[in-house]
Amino acid sequence: MKEYAVLDEFLSKYQDSVHTSEKKLLKIIREAYPIGIPALIMKSSTDRLGASAGYSFHLGTPDGLLRRLASWLITKNNGNHRLLLKLNKKLWKRHGREDVALSAIIIANLDHASMETNPWEIFRLSLRKKEPIDGLLLTIEELLRSGREMPSENLRMDWSKKRLVDGHLSILVTYAGMIRDVVPSPEMIACLENIKIPSNDSMITRIMDKISKIRPQE
Repeated sequence: MKEYAVLDEFLSKYQDSVHTSEKKLLKIIREAYPIGIPALIMKSSTDRLGASAGYSFHLGTPDGLLRRLASWLITKNNGNHRLLLKLNKKLWKRHGREDVALSAIIIANLDHASMETNPWEIFRLSLRKKEPIDGLLLTIEELLRSGREMPSENLRMDWSKKRLVDGHLSILVTYAGMIRDVVPSPEMIACLENIKIPSNDSMITRIMDKISKIRPQE
């Protein structure tokens, strides 16, 4: 695709030394996002979807370009995945829609075994007090698609006792597991049912209703 060639040409300008600085990479990434996006469409998306969705910006960068950008970051990283973890924190702090999507791909593809890290906990600890639900779902799906195991019920129960956003994450991950035939225990469901759901959050309410329906009636 033409956009891929333009992105590759843009990235080829940078020496390998930029991969030793998460600050430099953060700037390069932001400059790469608009590649291949018509300016009028980009501005329109930003206006409509930025602040209203809880993101600092939303440019409309296609998934394929984000994956190509993530591949460049990982293959040029020379195994220093801890630097990519630092980059991940900065992506979430800047919090553009593309930042969150790119973070999901990066977290899913790091060598967590050698670093002895848990991708689910890295994801959870990146969250702010309030997050757009689509960003949570996007990262959950990316982690599961990459073959990462579901977080244990004990871990998800622990999440439910922390911040409200952590509890909602537990609900969403449990439901994503149900879709993949990972049925939650009655204890897990009971734990989730104690999580507060804002009255205006119709999506989490619908998801929680589906989870509750599989609980055996006493």
